[in-house]
Amino acid sequence: MKLEVGNLKHIYLALAIHNHQPVGNFDWVFEKGCDEAYQPMIEALERHPTVKMALHYTGPLRDWIAENRLELIERIRALVARGQVEMMTGGYYEPILVALYDADKRGQIEKLTQTVRDDFGYEPTGAWLAERVWEPHLAKPLAEAGIQYTIVDDTHFKYTGLEDEDLFDYYVTEEQGITLKIFGTSKHLRYTIPWAPVEEVMAWLREQADELGRKVAIMGDDGEKFGLWPGTHEHCWGKGNWMECFFTALEENQDWLATITPGEYAEKFPALGRVYLPTASYDEMTEWALPAQLSGEIVHLKHRLEDEGRKDVLRFVKGGFWRNFMVKYPEINTMHKKMMLVSEKVHAMEEGHAKKAALDELWQGQCNCPYWHGVFGGIYLFHIRAATYDHLIAAENLADAQRHPSGPWVEWREDDFDRDASPEVLLASDAMNLYFDPADGGSLFEWDWRSRRYNLLNTLTRRPEGYHQDLLEAGRKGETVVAEEGREPGQGETETIHTARVRVKEKHLHEKLFYDWYRRSSFIDHFLHPDTTLDDFQRCQYGEAGDFVDQPYSYEVEGGDRRLALELVRDGHVWCGERPSPLRLEKSIEIAANSTELKVTYTLTNTGQEAVSTWFGVEFNFAILGGDGPDAYYTLPPSTGSGHRHQENAALASKGQWEDVDNLRLISEMLGMDIELVFGQPATLWRFPIETISNSEAGFERVYQGSCLLPYWKINLAPERSWQVGLRLRLREI
Repeated sequence: MKLEVGNLKHIYLALAIHNHQPVGNFDWVFEKGCDEAYQPMIEALERHPTVKMALHYTGPLRDWIAENRLELIERIRALVARGQVEMMTGGYYEPILVALYDADKRGQIEKLTQTVRDDFGYEPTGAWLAERVWEPHLAKPLAEAGIQYTIVDDTHFKYTGLEDEDLFDYYVTEEQGITLKIFGTSKHLRYTIPWAPVEEVMAWLREQADELGRKVAIMGDDGEKFGLWPGTHEHCWGKGNWMECFFTALEENQDWLATITPGEYAEKFPALGRVYLPTASYDEMTEWALPAQLSGEIVHLKHRLEDEGRKDVLRFVKGGFWRNFMVKYPEINTMHKKMMLVSEKVHAMEEGHAKKAALDELWQGQCNCPYWHGVFGGIYLFHIRAATYDHLIAAENLADAQRHPSGPWVEWREDDFDRDASPEVLLASDAMNLYFDPADGGSLFEWDWRSRRYNLLNTLTRRPEGYHQDLLEAGRKGETVVAEEGREPGQGETETIHTARVRVKEKHLHEKLFYDWYRRSSFIDHFLHPDTTLDDFQRCQYGEAGDFVDQPYSYEVEGGDRRLALELVRDGHVWCGERPSPLRLEKSIEIAANSTELKVTYTLTNTGQEAVSTWFGVEFNFAILGGDGPDAYYTLPPSTGSGHRHQENAALASKGQWEDVDNLRLISEMLGMDIELVFGQPATLWRFPIETISNSEAGFERVYQGSCLLPYWKINLAPERSWQVGLRLRLREI
């Protein structure tokens, strides 16, 4: 396809393809990505030697390729050697750099830079920013790490008042006098490559060409959209053959359109000007970072303004700030603050092999994927969260082993762990970490089993998402499209992640949207009305008879080198009549060195003048990866009480009620875990799965996030009388 252009008109095209798979992703996803996206791109470049581009491979993907497809690295090295491909660096494990300590920023970049040198014989000058998350201070650490340029979105530039026509070049910014070159990737090209017909893309580029001949159109985007997203492999490399047609067109029009790498362009031409960019990411990310209702509203507002042709207004509509994900999802904040705590420990280690190993584990725990959510799974992907904690706990184990060389130990600290101006209590031993939030019901929000490198409370609260309204409306109107497992869109159905169609992975999914009004942690203290049912509790559509669930507790820690006991106390109220009755709740949690057992004592005291009759329960939420599979189940031994219940097993993802329970075990054969709960008094026990509904590139899906257990007891207390129950929780490896 040869386009005729005036002899003096010319334009450059700089393509930068970013290839990434998360730390902890399934091996088959790496393999599928390599077969259907990454390798076909290299093969196309080999067939079209005059087409230039920049390539970026993150550390997790590079490591998989080096272990499983080493010949691909050699082929890329050959492309680099002939000047066709420029390799980019960045954070090795693809972290959001702004969320890291500066030492980790530098360390991650230096690790990938050295790997690029070793693999490809190339000295990278450009860095890919994960999710193009930019904050002004980044210019300094990037430049200090040897970076000359980076690529962000045109969105970043437009926030400063620049227009589309101002962005066919790069600018320079500075922080404390240190400069960095910045390109802006075109949203138009991101949305048309490879979705629009090749003729349309080429026509647009032709329109931008001019007589000066130094304009450059930039397109930096994910390599997965060239074969791994639903329907794109056939579109790009199969019958659609989009990429072959595109590369051929680029070669046929070299008299007016030249491909160039960003680094080559930056070396050949001076900057167009100086710029100071505000905090930003790509346009969609700023939408996702907003609170749920506003996230949905801004999307619909933008669509309406686009339909009305109101670009004069649309240019001033700005979304949120990436760091707001740590407000929107407390689980993300917990993970991030855990990472920061571990980073402090690791960087305090003595130099040597142990510290080097700990740094690599820490950096793997900084991979960006579970630290946000948009169209892709993000924080909703259980296995990615589990992998993150695996590496963070591994790094912490190495650091603490150096701090405690003499053997078993316990320690505690009072710390504003989550940075909300209210202290948390962190209990730690050589066997476990337990993080309590006295201000939030005295609940336990992290429980690390250190030898298994596993956070047992890594579940997720069910909360509204901006896109849920689209699911509800489509479901009520019967307009959802069921995406069949393994089926890719047919001819003419190729969709981008921005499609307006509501695809679901099962029918009637909108009827399973439930939202929690408190965080799904553990040791949550409930007082239930007599008419509360298991269904009510599962849906979180019931009323509390007490004011304990998310209210503050006082606390005190006792103990020494081998044992610690945390005492949590709240003087609250219980409604068992027309007016509240005062009630004191005390819970004591004891841990010991070299032990994976918790000893817990609950004491309820009627501090009022009237009798109290209520139902009291303690909620636990266990995050067992693969808990919805066949190898994860409850084991209920025969009752030792008055009942004659036979031994029962049930799936961790099952729902139901058991009576007269004094002992229960959660088994995961896949993880090799046996978690035992022993109740000092037989309890009625409710169980059900915690399931979220999230959107992904393949459609809306229901995802198992953990299992909820609520043992509860009927309590009758005369004035000034107390009731007590002991609990024991034991962790065993199988």
